[in-house]
Amino acid sequence: MNSKICEHIVNEGTYIPETDTVFPEKPDTPLWNPPLIKQLTFDKNYPFFDKSFKARLMNILTYIGIFTIVFPLNTIRYGLKIKGRNNLKKCRKYFRNGAMTIANHVYRWDYLAVLQAVKYRRMWFPAKTRNILTSDGNIIRFAGGIPIPEDISVIRNFNDAFDYLHSKKKWFHVFPESCRWDFYEPIRPFRKGAFSIAYKYNLPIIPMVFSYRKPSGLYKLFGVKHPLLTLTIGEVQFFDKSLRRSEAINLMRKKCHEEMVKNAGISSNCWEYAGD
Repeated sequence: MNSKICEHIVNEGTYIPETDTVFPEKPDTPLWNPPLIKQLTFDKNYPFFDKSFKARLMNILTYIGIFTIVFPLNTIRYGLKIKGRNNLKKCRKYFRNGAMTIANHVYRWDYLAVLQAVKYRRMWFPAKTRNILTSDGNIIRFAGGIPIPEDISVIRNFNDAFDYLHSKKKWFHVFPESCRWDFYEPIRPFRKGAFSIAYKYNLPIIPMVFSYRKPSGLYKLFGVKHPLLTLTIGEVQFFDKSLRRSEAINLMRKKCHEEMVKNAGISSNCWEYAGD
């Protein structure tokens, strides 16, 4: 669905990266399609949340590597700056039963940047089954990825995994744009799945947005081509439980999209907020 609705207008000082990528007309068209190197069957016997000792150990070791190695590298390589942490501090009491973070999906390490923003917290996220079958499959699983089954008869097993994690008051992350478009500046439409999950567990949603800065200083000196990144943590959003489920989910999707558009320095976004 092409849901472009208007001319895209940014505020003064908002940097739009220069890129050679030709972006598709459909906002949920994947651009990242690495070869499949594994064969797995995502059926009722597949451990969507793997409770084995090996899986738990690898999850812990992966996060130790993320916290100690990836966080500094993310800052150095992409000049990552994080703004708005006060929005987390002032709402801390609302996170006792968990929370959900969302962000625009714009570079390979964006989930790791979200982890960096919430500081040393392990999170879990729905992942496309295709990505689990690539060379990144193990790291996706060990970092908290739970594959979304294509077989509708197995959805219950997927849901059971999130039910269990929510019972442990864990945090979730979702990219509501569905797929990654590297260094894309507008905010694409959001699919409703993230908001349906958050509504089910009555989780507050923390909208974060990546925006860009022109390479300068040492980055310019060494000829860095990609933009530098700023991750802004927006105002925490809560469901209006006085509304019907469908209305509350749609309103939350709209509010989160507007908050991210605003924090990205966009005055008129060229996409609608709803992608399905």
